[in-house]
Amino acid sequence: MPEFPYSRLRRWPDVEADNLQAHDATDLLLVERALALDASGAETVVIGEEYGAITLPLVDSGMQGIRVHQDLATGRRALVRNAEELGIDGFTSHELDAGLLAGARLVLLQLPKSLAELEEIADAVARWSAPDVVLIAGGRVKHMTPTQNDVLARNFAQVQPQRAERKSRLIVVSEPREAPVDPPFPVTARHDGLTLVAHGGAFAGARLDIGTRVLLDALALSPALRQAQGPSSAALRQAPGPSSAALRQAQGPTEAGALRQAQGPIEVEAPPRVLDLGCGTGALAVSYAFAHPEAQVTATDRSAAAVASARATTAANGVADRVTVTHDDAGSALPDASFDVVLLNPPFHLGSSVHTGAATRLFEAAARVLRPGGELFTVYNSSLGYRAQLERLIGPTAQLHRTPKFTVTRSIRRSGSTDS
Repeated sequence: MPEFPYSRLRRWPDVEADNLQAHDATDLLLVERALALDASGAETVVIGEEYGAITLPLVDSGMQGIRVHQDLATGRRALVRNAEELGIDGFTSHELDAGLLAGARLVLLQLPKSLAELEEIADAVARWSAPDVVLIAGGRVKHMTPTQNDVLARNFAQVQPQRAERKSRLIVVSEPREAPVDPPFPVTARHDGLTLVAHGGAFAGARLDIGTRVLLDALALSPALRQAQGPSSAALRQAPGPSSAALRQAQGPTEAGALRQAQGPIEVEAPPRVLDLGCGTGALAVSYAFAHPEAQVTATDRSAAAVASARATTAANGVADRVTVTHDDAGSALPDASFDVVLLNPPFHLGSSVHTGAATRLFEAAARVLRPGGELFTVYNSSLGYRAQLERLIGPTAQLHRTPKFTVTRSIRRSGSTDS
């Protein structure tokens, strides 16, 4: 059998860079182990596939009918693109549900970063797979912990870590325990009048992460402030967003004046169109919908777990009829110049690597979907210094709020195209 051309795999449409590859040693170990077991493709499931480096070599070897679950929209598109590029077919994509796992006897898993995500996956495999299923999980040794073994042991009687190879390690798991009546996810938590619902793979779980809390406070959208002010508060009456309140919090009159000059008079069609870009569990979208009942709010994220969480969050807060949640890559399916306000708490990791590329892609997306004169409100780790990028890609940018760790800025979308 010819050697599989791993070097031809691409990460696109995910961020591509010299230090980012579309496969790693863990992918190769999982493929080698699956081929050694001589498993049936129709009874094989791949979970945590990134760009096709597990699924495509197995299908290419003759294992037709593999079922795949990928959380990220970027990964799903990369898998399809790489399959088309290599002329490979014979797999189907699924959500993390019974359709993915029914009758599965071999499950291959790239270990997730989150223990909560691993717990939800392990429960799903034990709950829906065949009784004699074997789960082979793998990861880079530097990212693996004994706690992962403990999580797997809650759902399986046999958990056997293997010897490390090429700085990666496999864990062979078997003998599923009886699954509890109620699955462990999603989980729910209350935050001063805001209910968050989270699946295992959603960033921060059902917690209100610090960056989101800082942005909510800076824009007078936090549940506590909203309850204290009431829906008729001046800070919440602005259209399209809390622009006047935000301007008053700017660093000084010069900076605020510059933004007003750049923006000019705002004439916004009612109702205002608002986008929570990279929505996570939906805290920003739901809080905005609470504060601005007239707004049309869209929330989008590339994580399927985040999208499922955000939809559940909108339902739990009674705003599902006013907030549309979509699974998309950086808002790629949204029309140009179609939003008045974008809210953004960008990630600063790509997988396990600290990388600013993810934030840059979201800034570029915000520039594309904002109408001229529209507003981007961003919160980010102050050490990352995104302001120059925001100025270049969006337009005039002012600091609205700063804590020891986070910075909140307001950018006004200039007319014309962005710089590349």
